[in-house]
Amino acid sequence: MNKTFGVIGGDRRQAALATLLAEEGRTVWTCGLPECPEAPDHALAADVVVLPLPLCREAGMLNCETAALPTGALFRRFRPDQLLLAGQVQPAQRLEAESCGLTLVDYFQREELTVANAAVTAEAAIQTAQERLDRTLLGMDCLVLGFGRIGRLLAYRLHGLGARVTAAARKPSDLAWIRAYGWRALATEDLRGHLDRFGAVFNTVPASILDRTLLAELSKDCLCVELASVQGMDLDAAEELGLPHVWARSLPGRLAPVSAAEAIRDTIVYILKERGDPM
Repeated sequence: MNKTFGVIGGDRRQAALATLLAEEGRTVWTCGLPECPEAPDHALAADVVVLPLPLCREAGMLNCETAALPTGALFRRFRPDQLLLAGQVQPAQRLEAESCGLTLVDYFQREELTVANAAVTAEAAIQTAQERLDRTLLGMDCLVLGFGRIGRLLAYRLHGLGARVTAAARKPSDLAWIRAYGWRALATEDLRGHLDRFGAVFNTVPASILDRTLLAELSKDCLCVELASVQGMDLDAAEELGLPHVWARSLPGRLAPVSAAEAIRDTIVYILKERGDPM
């Protein structure tokens, strides 16, 4: 028997996911999604329930644009035999699910999804910058803070567009990789005195990196693009200093929802295959 799917809460990428699953012939019910039909009873009773990425945007509340829904109350409406999938599950929500006897799988812990998501984020970050710059990235000095998945892919794409890339990292191994790619490497703790030449700075680190003192070293037209969920740039200080800036959160869901949905769909397929469950 083909499994039924409930897609509950989230943004445009979850709406696109529901469409993709339906186009493949799956039985899909949605709830709490923009511009999607509401079928809460069916969605809550589905064999596989797909919850948002991230699961919560504020403590204890489902990431949902159409209603305020506590996760604890939501979990009490599911059955132990259902498979619940969610992204970036916090410990409190995992405990809530376990107390209800539920199986909650964090699909954002899967490497295939985090890499795909990083690729979408890197491309969308460049789109965000290009929309706000009055010149091309060709020949521009660009700084990427952090050399994780997003930072690495972003630096690679900026280089491909002809930007002069500098990447900053803490770990000596990351600095070695940056140099191996042919880019300039900066230790994160050694940024002071090296910031005045950049036309754009992209932060991927969810921890304080550029405070007011460091931001004051940037040229007045340097674009600051914050990609982390927790600000690594002091954007209030950037505003006071007159620096162009944008907090570009949730880029996959806003700018490339179909690509983001395809990556989630593929991950769901992998999870079900590994569990021995036919789609």
